[in-house]
Amino acid sequence: MTAQSIPKTTKQWNVAGHDGVESLEFTEQPVPQLGDNQVLVRIHGASLNFRDIVISQGKYPWDTTPSVVPGSDGAGVVLAVRFQPGDKGITMLNPQLIAGSPTKQVSHFGLGASVDGTLRSVGTFDEQGLVAMPEGLTFAEAATLSCAGVTDWNALFGLPGKQVTAGQWVLTQGTGGVSVFAVQFAKAVGARVIATTSSPERAKLLERLGADHIINYRETPEWGPVARELTGGDGVDHSAASVKLDGIITIVGSIGGIGDTKEMPNLLDRWMSLFTARGVWTGNRLQMDMCRAIEANIEKLRPVVDEKVFKLEELKEAYDYLASGKHQGKICIEID
Repeated sequence: MTAQSIPKTTKQWNVAGHDGVESLEFTEQPVPQLGDNQVLVRIHGASLNFRDIVISQGKYPWDTTPSVVPGSDGAGVVLAVRFQPGDKGITMLNPQLIAGSPTKQVSHFGLGASVDGTLRSVGTFDEQGLVAMPEGLTFAEAATLSCAGVTDWNALFGLPGKQVTAGQWVLTQGTGGVSVFAVQFAKAVGARVIATTSSPERAKLLERLGADHIINYRETPEWGPVARELTGGDGVDHSAASVKLDGIITIVGSIGGIGDTKEMPNLLDRWMSLFTARGVWTGNRLQMDMCRAIEANIEKLRPVVDEKVFKLEELKEAYDYLASGKHQGKICIEID
């Protein structure tokens, strides 16, 4: 790829305020100059997370930068530096998180929050925050791995000695991006999955992904005891409710808000049931070895993208659609 193929301008969105979707501004700007250890990427696909809405509302609990380019999830083609021009790469939500757990210093570098993100046609990114894209995926599909994919990989396989294994029970909630990845990854290693959902239509997706049991939580509001019974009374190894002795509860995101915490397990509950409660923000660069697993099992682990896909210019509509909760899997943006 020659220097002449590098564009002079980029179409991009910026978060210019704290009024939600009304804060989003779409402009055409000069392509940013490359700094040390940066890569210039033409973005072809992106996907959204609830985090993007929270940032536009000014409610994100970590560092943000005024007029930041939003979006942490992206996939595209390298134009210059480190990678060979033409290589396909995926962004990392936190380009400084190479291995291990997040630190206070690392938490200051969030793509689409404190660092310009992916909702633009061309951008510069930290070279450590770009990993090779799995063969066989579209750019939009690959973009879903930046946040939801690696977060779920970390949730299921990131705690030494407590990784999900064949024959264990995993309970997932809903059909959003993280929950859908959880079903796919758990089934790939031979685990048994109990999935909750709100409608027969959404249940069809979970059936297609191989969920062993599906509970409609609108028809069965007290679904915890039902899930426990499905395991023979022992409880679920990886769960939110009905967790077994020495099981794991993983907390990922806060779409439902803090709300009433009376029904949440407390420290005494942890002692009584001997379970581990673990919060997960995202995954690190080393955990992006997930991409190799996906490439080796492309049909079983192909990311689930909602049937409604948006163009870059339609970002406000995409934000509204995400907020509505009507989607299944990930909401994606195709970028020309």
